[in-house]
Amino acid sequence: MLIENILKDKGGGVFTVDAETSLAEAARLLDDKRIGAAVAVNGDGSLAGVLSERDIVRRVARHGAAALDMKVGEAMTRDVITISPKESMQDGLERMTDRRIRHLPVVEDGQLRGLVSIGDLVKWRIADAEAEAEMLKSYMAGAS
Repeated sequence: MLIENILKDKGGGVFTVDAETSLAEAARLLDDKRIGAAVAVNGDGSLAGVLSERDIVRRVARHGAAALDMKVGEAMTRDVITISPKESMQDGLERMTDRRIRHLPVVEDGQLRGLVSIGDLVKWRIADAEAEAEMLKSYMAGAS
């Protein structure tokens, strides 16, 4: 299963937040959208980083309530690990496991095409395994 197939099903919409937004506002937006991370963009819309709930919690742990006045650009992960739509679900799972991350921006030709989470990929992996099990049951029933 390719990442592009997962995006076709779930949609390519990506919630973004400007790197100049305060952490307090970003936290409210994450809560409103019921999501764990947002792609941070520069003023020109280019990929700046990824801001996760963990990034916010770490800043608050280090700086207290004053962290909420910081900008997203000060707290986000800048070295963003991405994936291409042409890569496999397995590539994504391995990358997330190796890098201990939960979200992968999907980038093609320098453009943000979507975002996949560990939950998205695990859901598809389970669906693949169930489909394979059903095919094997059908095969075995036909072979008897």
